[in-house]
This record gives sequence, structure tokens and C-alpha cells, in this order.
Amino acid sequence: MKPDIILAFDTSAAHCAAALLLGGQDDGQVWLKTEAMEKGQAERLMPLILDLLAESGVVLADVTALAVGTGPGNFTGVRIAVAAARGLALGLGVPAIGVTRLEAMAYGLPRPVTVIEDARRGEVYVQRFELDGPGVARIVAVEALDAVEGSVAGQNGLHSLPIAEAIARIALSRLGSVQPRPAPFYLRGADAAPPSDPPPVILDLVEP
Repeated sequence: MKPDIILAFDTSAAHCAAALLLGGQDDGQVWLKTEAMEKGQAERLMPLILDLLAESGVVLADVTALAVGTGPGNFTGVRIAVAAARGLALGLGVPAIGVTRLEAMAYGLPRPVTVIEDARRGEVYVQRFELDGPGVARIVAVEALDAVEGSVAGQNGLHSLPIAEAIARIALSRLGSVQPRPAPFYLRGADAAPPSDPPPVILDLVEP
């Protein structure tokens, strides 16, 4: 039986990150590729993935599942990765599994652990992971953070695996179970403002 090959990627932050996991959780081989960038992920993601596949000697048709970071994070970046995962999954006929950035940051760390991630604008994303599962993810003002019990991951705290590798390993653990189609995981409303231009005039071209 051929081993599972998980292709994972994430563009929810100021980076373009991809990982290829070949084999099991404990004995699998991992290839990683990450590039820092504030913008341009849409143009760089697929070339980065193809570079990663070339380095590993794996072709895209060999991939058995896709894993994608669904945020929270940069709105455009999250949409780029999720759309790419859906398209590739459809073309390859393989499952696509969404993994939030917060659960990826908590992966492999002793529980209980609280993930605190910069959300900008003086706010942070916060999610508590207990022994029996995750709590509710929320966004709070930095000055409103309560005292945190146990270990803290994220800002100036414990660190898990590289984000793309953690996404791949979480996805591998979910293979074989029914998973929803990947969708952006937002904790804040969209930044985009409605257009200020007046709506177009609709002409009635029907003759009396």
C-alpha cells in the first residue's frame, strides 16, 4: 500500500509556505519551503509548490490529499490559499482539509496551551487548547487579555513546528474522516469598504 502524500500550504500571513509530508506521523519525510512576503502570494504560490515537488521528486499526480491554512490572518492571503486548495483538489480528485492557523500553532505542544497571535490594530487572536479539545477562538484587545493559565504559544511563547508542516500533520490525522470543504476562518469583518461611486443606471430598452 502506497504511503499518503500530503501537500500543505499557507498564505495567511506575510509569507508563502508549503510542506510535503510523505509517510506516517512518526516516520514520515518532510520537505519545507517558505518565503517571506507581504504581498504577491497569488503569483508565487504555485511556482513555490512546483519547486517543492521538484526537490522532493514527487509529481503532483502522486499527492493523495491537500491541506491548507484557513486563517485567521490576512484576508486576501487566506482566500488565495483556500481557492488554490479547492481547485487542486477538484483537479486531482483528492480530499482537501482545512486547518486553522491557531490549531497549527498549538500542534505538538503540551496541553493545556493557549495560542496568542498578533491580529494587528492592538488586538490578538486567542484560543485555548485543553486536553479534551480546543476552546472557542476569539479576538480581543491586547490590554484586555486576562491572566493566562498554563503554557502560552505564539507571541514570545512556545513554538510548534513550522506552520506548513503542522498543517500537513494535522491533515494526516484527519484522513479517513468526513471533512468539510476548506473555507476561510475569519474572526474579524472584512477590511474592504463598499464602493463610493453611485450605482450604474439601468436603462429600459424595451420599446412601448
